[in-house]
Amino acid sequence: MLPVEASDGDRAAVGRWGVASLRILIVEDEPGIVEFLRAGLSYEGHEVTVALDGRTALRLAEQQPFDLAILDLMLPEIEGQQVCQTLRDSGRDLAIIMLTALRETPDKIAGLDAGADDYLTKPFSFDELLARIRAVLRRRGQPLPSVIEFRGLSVDVDAREARCDGAPVDLTPTEFSLLTLFVRHPRRVFSRQTLVNRLWGFDHVGETNAIDVHISNLRRKLGDRQRHWIRTVYGAGYCLRADDDHRPSEG
Repeated sequence: MLPVEASDGDRAAVGRWGVASLRILIVEDEPGIVEFLRAGLSYEGHEVTVALDGRTALRLAEQQPFDLAILDLMLPEIEGQQVCQTLRDSGRDLAIIMLTALRETPDKIAGLDAGADDYLTKPFSFDELLARIRAVLRRRGQPLPSVIEFRGLSVDVDAREARCDGAPVDLTPTEFSLLTLFVRHPRRVFSRQTLVNRLWGFDHVGETNAIDVHISNLRRKLGDRQRHWIRTVYGAGYCLRADDDHRPSEG
């Protein structure tokens, strides 16, 4: 089976956190999860390669170096636990986060014993995945900067703190996630469905109009100047754009 590949710049490209983009191998055979991960991680500025089965994943790992593998436990050809064990036995130095729909503790322990750095139980939100990636890289001595800023808006994703012109802003978890996404990607337009997928996962069932309520509350809590920066792009979605910015980017 041939791999599906996508990239967002070469290996020297700078990612959204201001550091060189990560080379990430996604090993997953569910199309919805594949597209959810590939789109989100590419948005973050990382170079993404997808393998749809375990055998392809091992071949790709032999052909090129990766910084991180996101590895499903249940895979065609070769199961994720064996893929993980083979990668570790080969001496390849990459972080591994295992995805599993199995909630039983022995299954999680088996993944960790095979060499995974962490695991994530389906369904999951994209924010949770990003947090796990940061935690794994931090434990491996490769921390990503946790503070991101845009025109006086500051978000510390590890401390879960937001500031507006230096003053703390008390946000709910959903409001914090929205602000973090906007600050990471100023001028990019996000549709309601994209925001739902990023906040609550690709398989979330519910009305996208709930986003409007959270956006309204977030605007109300920001400063007099910045609250107007979260723009409604009619027919398209929302974006963060300062008063002297004129053209939103497409996303």
